[in-house]
Amino acid sequence: FAGPSEIMVVCDRDDIPVEYLVRDMLSQAEHDPDAVAVLVTTSAKQAKDVSKRLKKLVPTLPRREIIEASFANRSAIIVAEDLEEIFEVINELAPEHLEVLTKQPFEDLHRIRNAGAIFLGPNSPEPVGDYFAGPNHTLPTSGSAKFSSPLGVQDFVKTSSVISYSPERLVRQGEKIIRFAEEEQLFAHAEAIKVRLKNQQAAKKP
Repeated sequence: FAGPSEIMVVCDRDDIPVEYLVRDMLSQAEHDPDAVAVLVTTSAKQAKDVSKRLKKLVPTLPRREIIEASFANRSAIIVAEDLEEIFEVINELAPEHLEVLTKQPFEDLHRIRNAGAIFLGPNSPEPVGDYFAGPNHTLPTSGSAKFSSPLGVQDFVKTSSVISYSPERLVRQGEKIIRFAEEEQLFAHAEAIKVRLKNQQAAKKP
């Protein structure tokens, strides 16, 4: 959680400027040598164009050594078969930051199960979220978006579970609870229910 920065940019459009894709990958690669920058595109030509532009541009950048280490260690350009494969990659890698530059980003949103922060459309690059849009900046990394969410107020709130059964409800559900307990061979659990059911039955007798 909140480890080295990550970005995944996904694209199935030929009209997205190569410079958008390049600059968005660099926006995270410049963080540190362990940062992750991944482009997933359905276009082999687009992948090649991005790669060429990066090779030309990176040596001119102030943080080039950090960026070069990031690209050498933990970054990639992936050519996907189709949009379906793009979403398989997203949900498997569960990126911290995800930019969705698809033809219908809002319609595609429901297909994304695992990502920390999702940026929809060509006018929502990741720095918008860093500096101005206001989403939580402490995000799950290293695939932890598969099982966790951005840090929120709830993470700092201590709660307790409160359970109170009425006699009628215990009668309705008691046998099911006993069955679960006995299936696990936790017979004392079962007896804690049985004794109450017996007590209630006895109380009903004239």
